[in-house]
Amino acid sequence: MLSKLLTIAYRDLIRNRRRSVFTLIAVAIGLALIITMNGLIEGALEGAMRNNIRLKTGHAQVRAESYPDGKLSLKWQDLIDNADELSAQVNGMSEVKAAAPVLWATGILYTIDETVGLQVYGIETTSPIYDPIREAMVTGDFITDDDRSGILIGKRLAEQLGVGVEQKVSLSVGTADGPPDEGIFTIRGIFSTGNLFYDEHTIFLPLSKAQAFTHTSGRASSIMIMLHQQDDADKVAATLKSPGLATFTWEDLNQLLLTTIQQGMAFYVIMYAIVIMVVAVVIVNTLLMSVFERVREMGILAALGMKGRQIMTMVLMESVILGLAGVVIGIILGSAYVVYLSKTGIYIGEVSASVDVGYGTVMYARWVLANVLSLSGWTFAIILLGSLYPAWFAARLAPVEALHNL
Repeated sequence: MLSKLLTIAYRDLIRNRRRSVFTLIAVAIGLALIITMNGLIEGALEGAMRNNIRLKTGHAQVRAESYPDGKLSLKWQDLIDNADELSAQVNGMSEVKAAAPVLWATGILYTIDETVGLQVYGIETTSPIYDPIREAMVTGDFITDDDRSGILIGKRLAEQLGVGVEQKVSLSVGTADGPPDEGIFTIRGIFSTGNLFYDEHTIFLPLSKAQAFTHTSGRASSIMIMLHQQDDADKVAATLKSPGLATFTWEDLNQLLLTTIQQGMAFYVIMYAIVIMVVAVVIVNTLLMSVFERVREMGILAALGMKGRQIMTMVLMESVILGLAGVVIGIILGSAYVVYLSKTGIYIGEVSASVDVGYGTVMYARWVLANVLSLSGWTFAIILLGSLYPAWFAARLAPVEALHNL
């Protein structure tokens, strides 16, 4: 009996070919839109997190227990005084890809015409941790550990100041003693990571020079750690925890971004729901139109002995056919576009320059199988749920009343 009902449902969809095609297109485009939106959101968030980890936080960090959260401090009691020894210990762990001390300070860069506030990084220039900066060099050379007057600046900052390689700038930084110190530095190289905010507000000095400049006497703000496997962050942090030291994982260090993601997901779910509901309304409208046009036909079927639940099943089968076909096409279209955007991306330019969240100038999509299947399943389920009313309406038609339409 089910095969006969399926045949009747299929024939009705073919008989009203134009309406069926339009409905099919609506379902496919609706789902493709949702998959594309999800892919862009996943790509943007994953890209922001990846940029923050590789450029700013690493997978884990070790700091002095007294180092203030969310602020920069050069007080001796807030810094690690055995940074080289601790860094060597961390590098000896099998889970660690690279570890190096870093010193952070607040600075102001001056030229004749411009003044810019920024963050100064004192780094071990040979550490693999800074390979992303080394690979992002667009002109000039990377600084060396024995360079006493060289700095690296971002391309966007260089353009803002109107300076280039081998030009001199004045840098003022806070010190451990309190009063700021000022010096003249030469721009050795210019980098462009694609993160406009980072490129505009970050400069690099050799660690030894930064320590001397800030009067911190060989101390470091943190030990930056990159791991072979990100999932080992908790294990490494637990191992390194000791009296006087605090350890942080990439989740701890990116808590603001993770909180923003969690809060934003509620908004994204609402957007998905709106699109799915629009698709469901289109399906309901199509089935209701079909029922109204076939009142006489259903009256005859009922008079010939077809039961209400069979009529209801027949209408639901129409919904299943349209829903399944639309979902399959939508998955193909949406996934193809997401894969395309994962390669080419969407240029967002200056949008990323105003906030420090790790976005680059190009937003890439990310295809996640679990999300595609979940969104497709919810779309199909809502379509079936919406089709219950037309099916129920058709099933409750009385044969006599239906035949009056003859």
